[in-house]
Amino acid sequence: MNFSSISWDFWLILAFLAVVIPWRGKVRIERLMKRPILDTPERLSLYASTIAAQWIIFAVILWRALARGWNPGDLAITISDPWKTAWVAVALTFGIGAGQLAGLRKLVRIPAEDRGALFRITEKIMPRTRTEAMAFAALAITAGISEEFLYRGFVFAVFMRLFAGTMFPLIYAGGLASAWFAAAHLYQGRKGIVTTFVVSIIFVLIRVYTGSLVPPMVAHACIDLMVGIALPRFLRKS
Repeated sequence: MNFSSISWDFWLILAFLAVVIPWRGKVRIERLMKRPILDTPERLSLYASTIAAQWIIFAVILWRALARGWNPGDLAITISDPWKTAWVAVALTFGIGAGQLAGLRKLVRIPAEDRGALFRITEKIMPRTRTEAMAFAALAITAGISEEFLYRGFVFAVFMRLFAGTMFPLIYAGGLASAWFAAAHLYQGRKGIVTTFVVSIIFVLIRVYTGSLVPPMVAHACIDLMVGIALPRFLRKS
């Protein structure tokens, strides 16, 4: 491993993403879950603060990467093959999205007390009104762009440089980037952590195959938005 290839500010960013983000997310969700119900102003405030925080982190990391001489290709925020990028984005979105919808349909048929902590968290923060849905759409797009950039873009690239010259740099970098992403979802409990880790591995493979973060970004945003729209409707029907 080439530790000298990673600058001090990159180590600091990795530590922030591995420790502060999971801790703050867990504390915040625990506070929200103690409230019997969230009204529209509270949901809008949650969406707005999350959007602002993610874009600030995105901007800081992009700034430091560019300052260290990285280019857009290093972070996979380019498109080298538009056709491949487009069809992979569509296939990925429909494939994972179909699985998510099937899982939600199955969950809403289960008694509420047996649905698990992850479902209860999702149910509480999902939009209920048209105004909330519009704000949630902005949040889904933000999460799709920023989280893919942070974990499959920056974190993955950092670990690829760290393990350059080893026998399996892709396995190490992909596994660690996915572990960082799963840790960010600590508040979702064991099931959520496992799910996000597996999804992250898939997105890493797509990033490597296409050389672009666009397919994971599109799929991530669309799936989040799909869940936000579908879940309240499924619950009303059930």
